[in-house]
Amino acid sequence: MINELINMDGYGIYVWSAFIFTLFNFISLYAVIKLQYKREREKFKLKFGTLDSEKASSAKLQSINKEILSNSSII
Repeated sequence: MINELINMDGYGIYVWSAFIFTLFNFISLYAVIKLQYKREREKFKLKFGTLDSEKASSAKLQSINKEILSNSSII
């Protein structure tokens, strides 16, 4: 039974190699995105980490920030 599942009537090598290739790419993509997210978060903390209320309110008035904030439900 297990051999039939692995073999798949001769197509197993193609199916399993495609599955492994896809899984590897998903894992790689996840790792790259996670690394980029951490870098961008650190950049943001360095630039905006110590905003006082005056700077935060002036940032909310800028048009690009309004667009970003309108898409965010947390802020």
